[in-house]
Amino acid sequence: MNIDQFRIKAGKNVDLSKHAADFTDGYTDKDQAKDDLAKNIERMTELQDMLYAQDVHSLLIVFQAMDAAGKDGAIKHVMSGVNPQGVSVSSFKAPSAEERDHDFLWRHQKALPERGKIGIFNRSHYEEVLVVRVHSGILQLQQLPAEVKGDKNIWKKRFRQIRDWEQHLVENGTHILKFFLNVSREEQKKRFLARINEPEKNWKFSAADIKERGFWYDYMNAYEDAMENTSTDHAPWYVIPADKKWFTRLA
Repeated sequence: MNIDQFRIKAGKNVDLSKHAADFTDGYTDKDQAKDDLAKNIERMTELQDMLYAQDVHSLLIVFQAMDAAGKDGAIKHVMSGVNPQGVSVSSFKAPSAEERDHDFLWRHQKALPERGKIGIFNRSHYEEVLVVRVHSGILQLQQLPAEVKGDKNIWKKRFRQIRDWEQHLVENGTHILKFFLNVSREEQKKRFLARINEPEKNWKFSAADIKERGFWYDYMNAYEDAMENTSTDHAPWYVIPADKKWFTRLA
């Protein structure tokens, strides 16, 4: 599979409606995809050993997606074969009081992988140009100077700050891969209904997820703008089809 077909080239416009969420790259057999995933995991294990032995570089993997896109499952299935001692997973919820007393990148800087290891961000610093942008009231509650909150160019500036931060990381030995799991609105609805109707999935359901679904198109616009402005040659974004979980994990 050519992963470059999912890559957002630097400086290119992004239209998520042109990225098919149910694309499977010719795969029709789920078992075949599982076999190829097993081979990929075996290769990842070899590369992880090299990463650890050299102790020079690190790898940061960023996952962003709408609710029910399969981030947790992708992390679980794809990383299941690597050495867990060399992998850290950080999930970023609403910032704490301590985190709000620092700049928005501070808590993410603290969670970066050390040399020789892999770090996974399950949601990330991009929440600050996604959730905070869609829900403008969050920005007003942040402990920022009034001139920052009122700056009409705040998102352009945050994009620049993110690009600069990621470039700094890359120039100091951290490789960065960013994945947007692209689930369709229709598939998300099916997964939400399954969480409600199937007892074993009830624990996954949150009323807040339904509320966020109402902002779907606002989020799509925010994601498109974020990827257009932060997909670079050194830290690219990949839009991964997510309607078929088995293909998402393979890709």
